[in-house]
Amino acid sequence: MSIRTKDLIFISLFTSIMVVVSYIKIPLPFSPVPITLQTFAVMLAGLMLSPSSAFLSMLIYLLLGAAGVPVFAGGRAGLNVILGPSGGYLLSWPFAAFFISTFKKTSNNFLRNLFLNLIFGVFFIYFIGVPYLAFVTHLSLNKAIAVGLFPFIPGDIIKAVIASYLYFQLKKPLEKIM
Repeated sequence: MSIRTKDLIFISLFTSIMVVVSYIKIPLPFSPVPITLQTFAVMLAGLMLSPSSAFLSMLIYLLLGAAGVPVFAGGRAGLNVILGPSGGYLLSWPFAAFFISTFKKTSNNFLRNLFLNLIFGVFFIYFIGVPYLAFVTHLSLNKAIAVGLFPFIPGDIIKAVIASYLYFQLKKPLEKIM
């Protein structure tokens, strides 16, 4: 796999976007997982980048955080974050971005790409994140679903719609430079 300079720039850009949105955090009193715009950035990376670039942008973000750079939600850092309640969600992001990018269509099929965002950008992340949350916090799976899934679904659906809309607005201008 060879990486062009343009690819490196866009990988860095989406890693940076992920860092910026991680500082926008709304804690929930009933859940150890905060509301963030990070899933929005995962979906956007998946739509805008090639599969390998989408994966790498999220992987670099995780590696920075694991190495101690304060890039996780609210400026947290370290392996303890990945091993904590949010870890499953975090670990799913490179794969979610990869799958969105792999299955996207460059046609103007808004609903298809919205569907991909919902399947891979929302449900895949929860499929990994919720059981991990249950395991780490010793919650039953039903309780983990109640605190780590249901409160976030409405916001994530909105994020999926906005990411899909932005993709269609930015797709043509970006094709000229990508």
